[in-house]
This record gives sequence, structure tokens and C-alpha cells, in this order.
Amino acid sequence: MFTGIITDIGRVLQTEQQGDLRARIGTAYDIKKIDLGASIACDGVCLTVVAIGTNPENWFDVQISAETLSKTNISSWTAGKWLNLERALKVGDELGGHIVSGHVDGLAKVVALHHEGDSLRATFRAPHTLAKFIAPKGSVALNGTSLTVNEVNDTDFGINFIPHTQQATTWSKVKLGDLVNLEVDTMARYVARLRECGA
Repeated sequence: MFTGIITDIGRVLQTEQQGDLRARIGTAYDIKKIDLGASIACDGVCLTVVAIGTNPENWFDVQISAETLSKTNISSWTAGKWLNLERALKVGDELGGHIVSGHVDGLAKVVALHHEGDSLRATFRAPHTLAKFIAPKGSVALNGTSLTVNEVNDTDFGINFIPHTQQATTWSKVKLGDLVNLEVDTMARYVARLRECGA
């Protein structure tokens, strides 16, 4: 489990097809404290560490299945791409964002961007099947970042990125047309399911 509070901006060093896709990610994390088999959310995707190293910089390797590729934007990863990283929660850690599983539901598209003062306002278009789980003042995880929804208009929803969020994540690099990993709030799923069941 994760919180959607980004703790490092990593960088894709290389990708290689080895049955599954394998990616090497550079990080500022102390790799002596990363165990093989540990979970790290990479742009919101929970991935398992399969190797670590320090040459020429700290890095860890992850393997990505075809199923994960089909649900996420990982197929577009190339060397040099910056990624939002978060280590898995430990018992006693502060829950500063919201509960995030790292299981991406689908892709949202950036359809509008404009600045309001120092903040960046972005509009995303969600798949129709996921839009019903997104509500004003509710939470979503986009590329692993816990964010509050400002407004919703059918399948479009707005997010405000304050300066701190832009500096601490990759959101300062967002562009029109980008496809981003979307995980809807687990609580919203349960509420929708209860309504379907007439509870």
C-alpha cells in the first residue's frame, strides 16, 4: 500500500525485453535499505524490485508483465523519462495522502493546461467506465500522486497543482495529450458498489 505522497523523482536508465519488460530506474533512495522483492510505486504502478546496483548511480530493476503494460503508460517509457517514486508504507508511517494500492485502473488524458498565479490547472479526460468513481473534492492518484479533484464535467475532471507539488513531482513536465496512470479512490469504488446493490 502507498499514500500517493511522492518521495523521489527517479529516471528510467534503460528498458529491455526479457520475456517480460525489464526497466532499470535511477534513484536517490539508499539502495542498501531496499530489499529484493520490495514494492516501489513507479508513476503509480506497484512494481517489484528484482535487482539493485550502484554503478554509475543508485538503481533498481523491475519487471513488468504484459497485463501491467496493457493498463498503464509504461509502454511509452524510454531512457531519460522521469518518474514519481514512492516506497511502500510501513506500520506507523504517516498517511499524508490517501490509500493508494498501486494497481492502475486505466489511463487519463491531459486535455487542457493553464496557469493560475503560481499554480497549474489541468483538465484530464477519464475513460467512461472510470468517470463515475471521480467526484468533486474526492481523491484520485495520477502517476502515483495523491490529488484532490476540483470539478467534474462528465468524463473530464480538473486538478490544481500547487508549486510544491510541481517541484516535488514530475508534474512540472506535464504536456497536453499526455496519458497518465489513473487509480480511482478505493472508497469511491465501494460506495458505487453499495449503490448498485441497493444497500
